[in-house]
Amino acid sequence: MAKTTSELLDQLKIDRDAPAEHSGVKPRTALAIGVGFALTGLLAGLLFAGDGATGTQTVTPPAEPSSAASPARLDLPPPADSASPEAILNASGYITARRMATVSAEVMGLITSVEVEEGMRVEQGQVLATLDAAVAAVNRDFARAQVKVLEARAAGIEANLAEGRRQLVRYAGLIDRNYSSHAELSQAEANVASLQASLVSAQADIEVAQLEVRRQQERLNDHTIRAPFAGVVTQKNAQPGEIVAPSSAGGGHTRTGICTIVDMESLEIEVDVNEAFIGRVEAGQKVRANLDAYPDWDIPATVIAIIPTADRAKATVQVRIGIDSKDSRILPDMGVKVAFLRNE
Repeated sequence: MAKTTSELLDQLKIDRDAPAEHSGVKPRTALAIGVGFALTGLLAGLLFAGDGATGTQTVTPPAEPSSAASPARLDLPPPADSASPEAILNASGYITARRMATVSAEVMGLITSVEVEEGMRVEQGQVLATLDAAVAAVNRDFARAQVKVLEARAAGIEANLAEGRRQLVRYAGLIDRNYSSHAELSQAEANVASLQASLVSAQADIEVAQLEVRRQQERLNDHTIRAPFAGVVTQKNAQPGEIVAPSSAGGGHTRTGICTIVDMESLEIEVDVNEAFIGRVEAGQKVRANLDAYPDWDIPATVIAIIPTADRAKATVQVRIGIDSKDSRILPDMGVKVAFLRNE
């Protein structure tokens, strides 16, 4: 029969009156051993808790190699390259052209032809476009005709003057022999003087007419638009059939430029340097430039000038840098980073 709970509890009770069994261990010795185990467990718990709280790990450092077995190694920086001077200041900017022009016409007119395209190289004086010059040609021819009319008039005056002078000589001879009166002589003298004045006036009119011919010829020449300098066409702004006019006379339906030309030989670099560091830059200083398009390509350059004014808003000073070696890969408005080098 199963034992009840009370019976099981009675079996667990210790009978203090029963005689102690001898197990070979004295009571004091057992107590000391128990206390020792308790202290050891407590110390181990405290050590484990301390390591967990600090989150650190004790790492035994590796043994250093013996100097006899492996000699000590001294790490030194690589020797400086004498061909690459030290950069003392960095800046960024853009490629700019000192000579760049949007070529327009000096007169208003209808474009009859455009002789250039983007990327084409042109020489100074080369024809870029032509305008309808029919009216200008007529005006030039009319001015030439006016010159001829005035020249004919002057020739007639010269003939009359020659005849008047002969009459004057004749009357002067006749009056000595009493064949002519002083009144006739005076009339002849007055006639010669009048013809001389008319001739001077006619010659002046001829000069004015010739100047008008030159003016009309220049106006006719303005209908042929030519390159002001050698360069490369970067923009083509007009087409045949459009109206072109000077910027002052242009309207909403007219072009003010035929094309834009850039002199690639005039390319240089413009950068803005913080005014706090402008003292590190001077004219003639060597510069290393790198285009954003070709970051690994070092371009030798030299400071041309420091613009003697500062930008109050940005607290910068503009610096012009000349490119020592021109290259077809260098284009206007490209981004560029520069390093100002220490002078040797």
